[in-house]
Amino acid sequence: MTMQEENKCSNYITLLTLVAALGGMLFGWDTAVISGTVSSLDAYFITPLGLAEYEANSLLGTLVSSALIGCIIGGAIAGLLSQRFGRKKMLIVSAALFFVSALGSAFPEIGFYNIAGTDANQALPQFIFYRILGGVGVGMASMLSPLYIAEIAPAKIRGRLVSYNQMAIVTGIIVVYFVNYLISLQGDDSWIQTLGWRYMFASEMIPAAIFFGLLFTVPESPRWHALKGHDALAKDTLAKLHGNEAAEIEFKEIKQSLSHHASSKLFSYGLLVVVIGVLLSVFQQVIGINAVLYYAPEIFKDMGSGTSAAMLQTIIVGATNVVFTLVAIFTVDRYGRKPLMIFGALGMSIAMITLGFSFYNEAKGIMVLIAMLAYVACFSLSWGPVCWVLLSEIFPNKIRSIALSLAVAAQWVTNYLVSWSFPMMNNNSYLIEQFNHGFAYWIYGGMSLLAAFFVWKFVPETKGKSLEEMENLWQTDTQAEADFAKPTVS
Repeated sequence: MTMQEENKCSNYITLLTLVAALGGMLFGWDTAVISGTVSSLDAYFITPLGLAEYEANSLLGTLVSSALIGCIIGGAIAGLLSQRFGRKKMLIVSAALFFVSALGSAFPEIGFYNIAGTDANQALPQFIFYRILGGVGVGMASMLSPLYIAEIAPAKIRGRLVSYNQMAIVTGIIVVYFVNYLISLQGDDSWIQTLGWRYMFASEMIPAAIFFGLLFTVPESPRWHALKGHDALAKDTLAKLHGNEAAEIEFKEIKQSLSHHASSKLFSYGLLVVVIGVLLSVFQQVIGINAVLYYAPEIFKDMGSGTSAAMLQTIIVGATNVVFTLVAIFTVDRYGRKPLMIFGALGMSIAMITLGFSFYNEAKGIMVLIAMLAYVACFSLSWGPVCWVLLSEIFPNKIRSIALSLAVAAQWVTNYLVSWSFPMMNNNSYLIEQFNHGFAYWIYGGMSLLAAFFVWKFVPETKGKSLEEMENLWQTDTQAEADFAKPTVS
C-alpha cells in the first residue's frame, strides 16, 4: 500500500470513529444533563408533594436515576438486536430515542396534558417515562459505539480509537455543563425551577438530530457482515478500511476465528471471560464516578457555593475530565491497559478518602475542589476510557455483542444503585450529623482499592493484540482458567 493509500484509509477510519463516537457524546450529554436540574426537579416535582425526608430523598434518587432503568434495558437488548440487525441500524435507533427523550423530558406534558394547566405531580410519571426512553438509547449507544469502533480499528491503534468514544462522552458532559450554566444565567432560581430546566433537557435535540443523520453515511461493521456470511460486503468494507492486501489477510483471520469455534453461546469460551467483563463494568461504577458527575452541583452546594458558582465549578470538573481523557488516548497503546487501570484506581482511592475527610473535618473550599479534580483526573486517564477499551477487546468474535451487552447491562444496574443510593447517604440526617457528608466518599475510596486489586489479579493485558488473537486467552479447560487467574505484570 502506498503512503497516499494508507493515509486515505487512516482518514476514513478516523472519520467513521468520530461519527460512531457521537453516540458517546450523547451518552455523556444525556447522563450529565440531569446534574444541572436536580434542585429544580426537586422543587418542581417533589417539594409540592409534602413528603417526609426519607420518602422525598428516595423519590429524588429515583427521579435522577430513572434514565438508568432504561440504560439497563438498552444495554441488555443491544447485544441480541445488533447481532441480528447489525451495529449500524441499532445505532440509528438509539439516535432516534435520544431525540424523542430530549423533547419529552423537556415537556413531559406533551401528549398527556395542557402544559400551562398541568400540576407538576401529574406530569411526574410522564417525565420518568421519557427519561427511561432516553436511557434505552444511552444503554444501546454505550455498548454499540465502542463495539463498532473496535471492529473497524487496526490493532496497533485500537486503544486510542476506542478511547475517542470516552473523549466524546466527557465532551458531551462538559458541553452540557456549559449549556446548563449559560441557561442558569438567564434567570433567577425561581425561573430555573419553572422553565430553565426544560431548556436544559431540550438542548439534547440538536446533537441527537446530527447523530441520526450522519449514521446513514457509515458502513456496517465488517465483522458483523462476516458473522452473517455477507463475505463480499465484509471484504469490501475491510478494503476501504485497511487496503486490499491487508483486507484479505484480516478477512481470513476473521473467518478462521468464526469457523474455529462453532458455538456462539455466551459461556462457550468458559466462564472466566464473561465474569471478568461483568466485574470490570461493576467496578467502573462502584468507585462512585457517576455520583460525582450527576450530583456535582449539589456537592459544591454542600460546601457553600451558590447555584451559578456550583455550575461553574462543575464546568471545571468537566474540563479536567476532558484533559486527562486526552492523556489516556495518547498513552493507552504505549503503556498498556493494566498499568493505567491500576494507577488510576489507587489515585481515586486516595482522592475519595481525602474528600470524605475534608467534609468530615469541615475543611471545605479549595480542599474539596482539589480532591474532586484529582479523583476525576485519575478516573479520566484510566477507568473512564480504558475500561471501555478492555470491554470492546476481550470478548471473542462469536460472543462479543452478547457478552458485551451483558457487561454493559451489569454496568447500568450498578450505576443505578450507586446513583439512587448517593442522596440516601449524602442527605441522611443521621449520617450528616455523624460524618458531615463524608460517609459516601469513604465507601467509594474503599471500592477503588478493590478495583486496583481486581485488575492486578485477574485482568489480562490486551495491548497490540488483534481481536482474533484475543481468543487465544480464553480456553474452556479448568487448568487454563486457574493459570490465567495468576497475577500478570505485562
